[in-house]
Amino acid sequence: MDRSTRNDCPFCNTTGHNVLLATDVAVAIPDSFPASQGHTLVIPRRHVVSVFELAAADLVQLWELVSQTRLLLQEKLAPVGFNIGVNDGIAAGQTVSHAHVHVIPRFDGDVPDPRGGIRWVIPDKAAYWEGPS
Repeated sequence: MDRSTRNDCPFCNTTGHNVLLATDVAVAIPDSFPASQGHTLVIPRRHVVSVFELAAADLVQLWELVSQTRLLLQEKLAPVGFNIGVNDGIAAGQTVSHAHVHVIPRFDGDVPDPRGGIRWVIPDKAAYWEGPS
């Protein structure tokens, strides 16, 4: 993964983005390639690659904004569930070298069988209820 600098980072400048919510620590913007209607990114203002590089107080505020974002999406779209997650590192699928949290609303029927949720990032491990493959 390219460890972009603040100057070339697509998340360091939210000018031109539709900012849904903002605090001194983070912003919430729609994902440019949404997995579902309302898919939103909560992005720390500080340029860090991993959320775990944030100070504890900033991490708390980041997750508070995730909660507020979820509530906003709940009110606007009335999803029946959410996937909320972080791709932390290349092996985990992180493609932008700036920490961010995905808030993905889920709706009845958006996939044939939603069981397993985020476990589908490793398909052979997702359907654990079916036993060893």
